[in-house]
Amino acid sequence: MHVRYLLLVLVLLAGCAPVPATPMLRQNLPLQQSGAAVTPASSLSPMPTPTAAGGANADVEFVRARQHADGTWTFYVTVRHADTGWDDYADGWDVVLPDGSVAKPDPQSPYTRLLLHPHVNEQPFTRSQSNIRIPDGVTQVTVRAHDLVDGWGGREVVVDLTQSSGPGFEVERESTQ
Repeated sequence: MHVRYLLLVLVLLAGCAPVPATPMLRQNLPLQQSGAAVTPASSLSPMPTPTAAGGANADVEFVRARQHADGTWTFYVTVRHADTGWDDYADGWDVVLPDGSVAKPDPQSPYTRLLLHPHVNEQPFTRSQSNIRIPDGVTQVTVRAHDLVDGWGGREVVVDLTQSSGPGFEVERESTQ
């Protein structure tokens, strides 16, 4: 009798588990080997539904991309978001390849660069991520920022990796000598 009661309580408690603030929308899908850590486009979070305040508002203001002699890249991304604290802040940014996949050094990370805390008194702010591999032949990437509450949808910057600069970006290359 006590065992049945305990099992019933456990089943009821399992059904009442708290729901995370941001549901995990990514799936563990197999990736094709391309020499770069990428997330398949089918597992990306969908665009948020605009809110009364105008939708997602984590804006990428500027991107500096630097290619190192070993072929890896470091991206320095300047983000602006009206962070209010732990309940609403810009929590990451991505380097998105033309096929919709995301380049990131850690395939387990939800973003190319995970932002672990709010930046209430530091706006805009710049954070970098190194060891990013861009597949051969890719000449353009899009950098986008994510808002913990509203998701994707703020200003993005398209970076032409063949140019030294453009609207909202600059590209540097280390000498291979």
